[in-house]
Amino acid sequence: MTHRWETVARVQSEGDAHPQEDSCGFGGPDAWIIDGATALLEPLDLPAASDPQWLAQALSTALARVATSEVSGSLGARERLAAALRRIDAVAQPLVGAERIRFPSAAVSLVHLDGDELEVASLADCRVLIRDADGVTTEVLAELADRKVSAAWEGREVSPEEKRQAQRRDRELRNTPGNLWVARREPEAVAGAHLTRVSRPRLVALLSDGAWRAVDLGLVASAEEFLDRASTPQGALALLTELRDEQARIGETADDATILVLRPLTAG
Repeated sequence: MTHRWETVARVQSEGDAHPQEDSCGFGGPDAWIIDGATALLEPLDLPAASDPQWLAQALSTALARVATSEVSGSLGARERLAAALRRIDAVAQPLVGAERIRFPSAAVSLVHLDGDELEVASLADCRVLIRDADGVTTEVLAELADRKVSAAWEGREVSPEEKRQAQRRDRELRNTPGNLWVARREPEAVAGAHLTRVSRPRLVALLSDGAWRAVDLGLVASAEEFLDRASTPQGALALLTELRDEQARIGETADDATILVLRPLTAG
């Protein structure tokens, strides 16, 4: 039995501050979304418009190769993500040597159809919305990327420079015990991935945090309403257009936003 995906809606909108650093895709039993973290450390000048864009594109390619590889058939979501990160590590070696701390990082969620179940492996703050056969919608989120940094200065005023320094230090500590686990180049980071297993869904949406901003700003009230509105190409596009209009109205710098909605198919 072969498991694969059918596209319901796929919409991307580039943000205001940098080139597109989101990526998404699907192949075989897998689908994924990647949100490259805005560069804060000294860049490595990887061959793309930005280092995070290079990682988002290279990791999407690596995940596609893993998804369609015959030898990956028995691998779970975590192992598939680790295999893709090993490919990134190999590609990065001739470009930047052993550099890790300054290497770009990303949030990623990988969903994998496994028999009558769906497995989700997530690092950082991409979201997966899963609608089951009964119409119930579940939201899957690993960890907000800046949660610890924001908590450190909660309740007091912080200068822009102090905030920037704290964010830089947070980047330097990623993929170390007690800190945020992200997709970078270390396959061992998947040990810190949030893993979820649910029954085979009716519909799945993968979102970058830039798209989830529609919920933060009150344009939609819940994960369920988000999936309702994004369940057609026209609806997903209208939602992102409404989000961009609202961000322009309030003077907010828009982040890249990606919505990928899929339906699982099975072929005997």
